[in-house]
Amino acid sequence: MPQPELVIFDCDGVLVDTETIGNNHLVKMLAERGFETTFAEVRKSYCGMPMRAVKEKVEAQGFQLGDDFVQRWYDAIPVMFENGVEPIPHIEEVIGAVRSAGLRYCVASSANVEKMHVTLGKTGLIRYFEDVLYSASMVPRGKPFPDLFLHAAREMGFAPAQSVVIEDSVAGTHAGIAAGMKVYSYCGDEHADREGLAEAGGILFDDMRKLPSLLGLA
Repeated sequence: MPQPELVIFDCDGVLVDTETIGNNHLVKMLAERGFETTFAEVRKSYCGMPMRAVKEKVEAQGFQLGDDFVQRWYDAIPVMFENGVEPIPHIEEVIGAVRSAGLRYCVASSANVEKMHVTLGKTGLIRYFEDVLYSASMVPRGKPFPDLFLHAAREMGFAPAQSVVIEDSVAGTHAGIAAGMKVYSYCGDEHADREGLAEAGGILFDDMRKLPSLLGLA
């Protein structure tokens, strides 16, 4: 395929391995407010969504999480990741290939910028992305809506057709497709919803070492 001109990376689950810690903590927070669920269900139903959208989705089922729920989530982040965060295996090889090809790149995440600084900072990846971090807090609607990816591409100076998205969630894959972008959906995590990613329109791959070739860089 022709090389894209802009590569938009999701953060959690694509750059940094935070999904297990984060989703386990979300299960605990939901249980504290009377919403009993499991890690598998949270991973499938809420992965990739901004926390305000998670709150709305849960409360639509008749559970009140409280006005402070989203803030409590963000307040817990330093503790959640105090023991460090690992980068997704081989992601630096991908970043290196993108940089060597002279492509522009950025991050578009449901997380706020402060959280990205924590997780990317602890992995050392922040040096690649410090000035190109885009958050769902910057747009009216988060994933699965296209607003965030369209905002990131516009801010970077590219049209959707010039851009590709690297995602790991069904919500994020839906968002990228809705934005008119090609989406490569990473499913190397054992808990990845491969069927859901494929149904959403993602091009599945299970090893970051395969991505440069998929992007036409190798």
